[in-house]
Amino acid sequence: MGRKRSSPVSVLFGWVRKQSVKVKIFLGVFLALCALVALKFTIKDHNYFFISSEAVHLAGIIVLFYKLLTQKTCSGLSLKMQELTALFLTVRLICSFLMENDIHTVLDFISFLLTLLVIYWIRFKLKSSYIKELDSLRLPFLVVPAAILAVVIHPATKYHKVSNMLWAFCVYLEAVSVLPQVRFMQNAKMVETFTGYYVFALGVSRFLSLAHWIIQIYETRGAYLFLIGSGYFWFLAAFLSEMVQSFILADFCYYYVKSIMQGQLLRKMPV
Repeated sequence: MGRKRSSPVSVLFGWVRKQSVKVKIFLGVFLALCALVALKFTIKDHNYFFISSEAVHLAGIIVLFYKLLTQKTCSGLSLKMQELTALFLTVRLICSFLMENDIHTVLDFISFLLTLLVIYWIRFKLKSSYIKELDSLRLPFLVVPAAILAVVIHPATKYHKVSNMLWAFCVYLEAVSVLPQVRFMQNAKMVETFTGYYVFALGVSRFLSLAHWIIQIYETRGAYLFLIGSGYFWFLAAFLSEMVQSFILADFCYYYVKSIMQGQLLRKMPV
C-alpha cells in the first residue's frame, strides 16, 4: 500500500510551523487584514457585527456548560471571571430594557442565564474541583476603576445620565472581565481543553466587535471617534476598551492556533 497523502491543510500548517516568528506575525496580520476587508464588503449593516459577536460569546458559554454537564468538573475555570461576566451582562440588560429591546437583549439574556448556571455549578455542584488558590485576581481592582471611569467618561445621549453611566460601566468592565481567567491559566501553567475553546471563542467575539470599530473609523477617516453629542471622548474610550480586551486575548489566541498547527491540544501557557 502507498503512503497516505497529507491533506492540503496539514501541508500548509507544516509550512507555517517552519517559518520564523516574524514571518508568522506577518501572516497573522495579513490574514486579519484580509478578514477585515472581506467583512467590510460582505456586511453592509454594521449591527450584524455586534450580533455575531454576541452569538459567538453565547456559543462559548454553551461550550462551558457542556463541559460541566458531561465531565462533571470545573477544573481550569475561573469563577471570578464568570461573576464579572454576570455583572456586566446584568448592567447591559438593564440598559437594554431602558433604551431598546431587540435581538441584542435576547442574546444577552440567554448568555446571562447560562452564566448564572455555570456559576451555580462551580459554587455548589462541582465546588470540590474548583481550585480557588489559582483564581487569585481580586475583583475590586477591576470593578472600582471601571465604575470611576464610567462616571468620568460616558456617552451623552437622549437617555438619562445614570443609564449612560451604566452603559459605559458595562463596556469598561467587559474589557477586563477576561483577566481573572487569564491569571488562572497563568497560575496553572496549563489550559484545559474546553476552557481553551471558550477563551478562543471570546477572542473571535472581540475580533468581530473590533472589526466594526476599525471599519467605521476607516470609512469616516477617524471622525467616528469624536461624534458630536456622543460625550466627546466616549467613542474613543469605548474603542480603547475594545483594543484592551483584544490585546488581552490575542496572546492566548496565538498559542491556541499554534497548538492546533502542531497537531496537539493546548496544554501549556507562558507565565
